[in-house]
Amino acid sequence: MQVVVVGSGAREHALAWRLAQSPGLTELHAAPGNPGIAALGRCHPVRADDADGLLSLALTLEADLVVVGPEGPLVAGVADVLRQNGITVFGPSAEAARIEGSKAFAKDVLRAAGVPTAETLSVARAPCVVKADGLASGKGVFVCRTSDDVDEALRAVTAFGGDFVIEELLEGEEVSLFALCDGSRAVPLGAARDFKRIGEGDEGPNTGGMGAFSPLSALGDMDELVARIHQPVVDELARRGTPFIGCLFAGLMLTPEPKVLEFNARFGDPETQVLMPRFDGDLLVALFAAAGGDLSGVEFGMGADAAVTVVVAGPDYPARSDYAGAEIAGIEAAEATGALVFHGGTAVRDGTVVTNGGRILSVTATGETIGDARRTAYDAVELVSFEGAQYRRDIAHA
Repeated sequence: MQVVVVGSGAREHALAWRLAQSPGLTELHAAPGNPGIAALGRCHPVRADDADGLLSLALTLEADLVVVGPEGPLVAGVADVLRQNGITVFGPSAEAARIEGSKAFAKDVLRAAGVPTAETLSVARAPCVVKADGLASGKGVFVCRTSDDVDEALRAVTAFGGDFVIEELLEGEEVSLFALCDGSRAVPLGAARDFKRIGEGDEGPNTGGMGAFSPLSALGDMDELVARIHQPVVDELARRGTPFIGCLFAGLMLTPEPKVLEFNARFGDPETQVLMPRFDGDLLVALFAAAGGDLSGVEFGMGADAAVTVVVAGPDYPARSDYAGAEIAGIEAAEATGALVFHGGTAVRDGTVVTNGGRILSVTATGETIGDARRTAYDAVELVSFEGAQYRRDIAHA
């Protein structure tokens, strides 16, 4: 099968890495891809949000499957343009992707589906959570414990433009739970915990994610949770005539009754970087079956090993995500430890890999336990270097 992965981040690199191991893969392509993906297949200079360009590429390649990674193109309707022209796509329609693109829409769906979620508040008064209604690259959520926090959050969320949502502040362990969906079924994939704040001890501003680990001992029965959380949402979206095909990602707070904090319409980043090394099955078969509307009979799950990923970011991240041109050293040495180095924001200049973004690399390791994986991951991280590199040193710390 000819497969095109849409996107250029570490999530797409992790997906491409796992897809490249499928016996059914004929050739792997990416648009636009990155230097890490280029070692696995062919990268094409087509932006992830260029629907017409992606359609032309898919038709030229006679692609059997297009896998759309980032949320922006999904919310903008890239999958619709491809489907309308006969391309098989893993990724929801623009209408179904509103589950991520609009917090207000998601609340409406959750209420209709009877899924427990944080209560919406009419007034921003501490303690509360303030969320940008639209896409904000993981940086649009503000936890407010004081009135000063509320004032700062309102200023920040206003800068995103558009509406915002105010919710009750829930306390507990936050987890990311993933299911593959074929329009009518939600099949459990795996779970991870990510670390959103830039600073150790969960201090500082939100980021797109500074690391993650999997599995989670506190999660409980994943099948039961997906049946209670994801499946009713898939049913409600199908009832509305907008079936969800793709990866449905629930951010949950493990209160006595788990409650939904948010839904996302795609694989997580950096969670995918720990789920793909643990994935047990043929990812290409699973994604193609979901895209075709029938996951019945497809077997997949997570292996016994644990995985930890540590994100190495540019010096001014998250304030800036355009750190470009700094030479990156030590990638091969890090990989020689047995770790995986997924490229998030890199480019090649004069034959050398350089920085080109905010979150530059995701260094991932597996092991029999979280502790084993963590030690290997940090041993590998210490071998990677570029000017101004920063990373958290407490990812998956017990």
